[in-house]
Amino acid sequence: MADLQEFRQSVRSWLEANAPKTLRGKVTDLTFTYSGGRKGKPPHPDCIPWLNMMAERGWTIPFWPKEYGGGGLDKQETKILQEEMLRLELPPPLSGMGITMIGPTVLQYGTEEQKKLYIPQIVKGEIRWCQGYSEPNAGSDLANIQTKAIVDGDDYIVNGQKIWTSGGNESDWIFMLVRTNPNVKKQAGITFLLCDLETEGIEVRPIKLISGASIFCEVFFEDVRVPRNQILNRVDGGWEVARALLGHERTMIAGLGSRPAAPTAEDRVEAAAKKNIGLENGKIADEVIRSRMAQVQIDESSFKLTVQRNSDNMKAGHRPGPESSIFKIYGTELNQRREELLLSIFGPECLGWEGDGFDAKELELCRTWLRSRGNTLEGGSSEIQLNIIAKQVLNLPD
Repeated sequence: MADLQEFRQSVRSWLEANAPKTLRGKVTDLTFTYSGGRKGKPPHPDCIPWLNMMAERGWTIPFWPKEYGGGGLDKQETKILQEEMLRLELPPPLSGMGITMIGPTVLQYGTEEQKKLYIPQIVKGEIRWCQGYSEPNAGSDLANIQTKAIVDGDDYIVNGQKIWTSGGNESDWIFMLVRTNPNVKKQAGITFLLCDLETEGIEVRPIKLISGASIFCEVFFEDVRVPRNQILNRVDGGWEVARALLGHERTMIAGLGSRPAAPTAEDRVEAAAKKNIGLENGKIADEVIRSRMAQVQIDESSFKLTVQRNSDNMKAGHRPGPESSIFKIYGTELNQRREELLLSIFGPECLGWEGDGFDAKELELCRTWLRSRGNTLEGGSSEIQLNIIAKQVLNLPD
């Protein structure tokens, strides 16, 4: 216990002395999220030194092995670091699919050479990753992918198309599923490839969404050469890797329902209700809204604690399994309920798209609400998740 107290004090002292003052209090401000990479622009100049100083200590991903650039901290030490960062309301130094998805998968399936090559780059935020799973005719039916990879010497020649690729236009590398054997069961003929997006023959096109953003892209591959040593796991063994990575992805998406809160999401909702609905006998005047607010607050608190327990287990070495689909469904639907509640509270003020009649916060609310509609589709729709839970968690008959 004394050692942990000393560790906490050393972490606190270091953060007090080194964490940029400009980033303190920004833990819930999503505009301060930085994904690193060669193309991404930091939301604030101090995001880069913040990332560099944390990466030097391995604290961008503190529980990853020290030999690959991580912090090598145990579960208790990692929790202390997170608590001390929250005390100063500091945003994470780095976010993105490198940390939440491909990094853990490389640690699980990569060769020693691949771990030494890719993991330190992820820890330092040197490259940003995107996911090449979905195709125009392979979304929920992921095993139906048609992007082909044919052997040519030491390379694969890749042709095909990926769609709904989050952050594809700002990423440096893509991890993707390709068909390497069309003559076997669909799942058995898929290989998992890592590919540099600067490779000749790749074209990335942003897709504009209803929210006005363009975070999704189409990615086209025309005679793209990918070295065979960039296979993860083995040839035709990509389905196993894909399922493991989806567990990490669904756990990450589920975090929408338990994101940090300081000022809390419930404070934000309550302040909006007081302003737009008003008080009656010291309580929110609308009884229905008041009841919905209480239910969302209870559900957020319960879910946050459940996600924390799961996160602690992962830091202890446990791999996400089909149970991650439970987190994915609940977290995304909770986030949608939160956004619907804000819409009910703000009324027409939350429906502004442009014009002088709406301030910046109201316009942001509208876009955030619209964006939330995709939460239950991306990463596998809720219907797909329910099937996984029924078959793989509850073992129900077909």
